[in-house]
Amino acid sequence: MNPLRAGLLIAFAAILLVLVSATFIVDQRQQALVLRFGAVRTVAAQPGLYFKMPLIENVVYLDRRVLDLDLPAQEVIASDQKRLVVDAYARYRIVDPLRFYQTVNTIAGANNRLGSIVSSTVRGVLGDATFTDVVRTEREALMKQIRDRVNQAARGLGVEIVDVRLRRVDLPEQNSQAVFDRMKTERVREATDLRAQGTQMAQAIRARADRDVTVILAEANRKSDELRGAGEAEKNRILAESYGRDADFFAFYRWMQAYENTLRASDTRLVLSPSSEILRYFNGPGAAKPAGPEAKPEAPSPSPRP
Repeated sequence: MNPLRAGLLIAFAAILLVLVSATFIVDQRQQALVLRFGAVRTVAAQPGLYFKMPLIENVVYLDRRVLDLDLPAQEVIASDQKRLVVDAYARYRIVDPLRFYQTVNTIAGANNRLGSIVSSTVRGVLGDATFTDVVRTEREALMKQIRDRVNQAARGLGVEIVDVRLRRVDLPEQNSQAVFDRMKTERVREATDLRAQGTQMAQAIRARADRDVTVILAEANRKSDELRGAGEAEKNRILAESYGRDADFFAFYRWMQAYENTLRASDTRLVLSPSSEILRYFNGPGAAKPAGPEAKPEAPSPSPRP
């Protein structure tokens, strides 16, 4: 190979190496610190292409995205002396890369410092609240209060706390069963009260219904008796008019009714004399009267129909 060409290739490679080592790229997810002998020379907070002095300066990249901080579950005593097991997490971002590097240096160091701050703040805030506030009524307000206090305490670390959340708030295992039993007893008592109220209401409704039935039946019986009485009266009036118009036919009709009621199929047997008054119409309506008194017999009153 030509020595000149070889020298040019070496020189080009050296220049390329110097250019590569003298530049660095910061993308949208990052921000960078340029260090010279361990001291911060400049901060590259915006994405783009930057230059540095090769072999003398080096670059430390920091994340611009929101970072997660998971905390171990801890036991907290509420203001009403209820013991709670709290599982919380926080989310934060680096807003001051220089101060962040100077105070905690790395994300692991930041997590360690922030974990202590968040845990102590959670205990302080929840310790001033009641069990009901933490579990149900004031949970959102308490999380905002924790976030604001952590932001105030972590102001010198170059970070901003975006959010603090209580992932889970439970009673300790030894207390949970007692609480569940108490809740079950309370629900059973409420169910018993509701059943008793329902039984009382059912009895009242049933009593009103029985009273209404009695009143309706009495009214119906009264009306039926009135109608029956009116019918009997009308019947007697018609019978009286019929008797007055034709006494013989009326007597014949009443005897036919008496025969129908007396001689219907039954186990009763009658032993009669041929000259009995009962048999006067058995030979026909124009038959001679059987021997007996001259006076006309009165028509018998037929037995009432069943």
